[in-house]
Amino acid sequence: MRIAIDMDEVIADPITKFIKLYNRDCGVPLNLVLDPGNEIYHHVPEAVNMKWFDYINEKGFFRDLPVIPGAIEGIQKLQEQHEVYIVSAAMEFRNSLEDKYDWLAEHFPFISWQQIMFCGDKIIEADILIDDRIKNFKDFKGRPLLFSSPHNMLITGYERVDTWEQVLKAIL
Repeated sequence: MRIAIDMDEVIADPITKFIKLYNRDCGVPLNLVLDPGNEIYHHVPEAVNMKWFDYINEKGFFRDLPVIPGAIEGIQKLQEQHEVYIVSAAMEFRNSLEDKYDWLAEHFPFISWQQIMFCGDKIIEADILIDDRIKNFKDFKGRPLLFSSPHNMLITGYERVDTWEQVLKAIL
């Protein structure tokens, strides 16, 4: 099978970095307990509501994100039996392209450049797409797996996976 895997909030953790930067710069009491169905910017005062947009557009923001637990081992196992591609809407944030490529090279050196697809819309042909955003499933003809993230916890109607262990159970 051909498996396409999103980056942010699936294998890379931008939420932890947002929280760290908010706490550092704004003194905003923000923690990892986010209300289901809300984006991270819903959890901060309106005066600093758009600070996340400043961070995400800074060069280097995506370069040192934590890896989602189990992602490295999970993708290695998937690669043993399937074609695996990393598919990210890296074109949305100009400075993310190089950061994301370097991040993948550091944490996923077994993923070759031919298996990385940086795009705008995720109009791809794959058997499975693992993503945290349902907008990417809109015209997808394969099997969507919704990777849980605080912003999508109220969404129903999709096969959901909460961890990389669950991803492997769903696919292998």
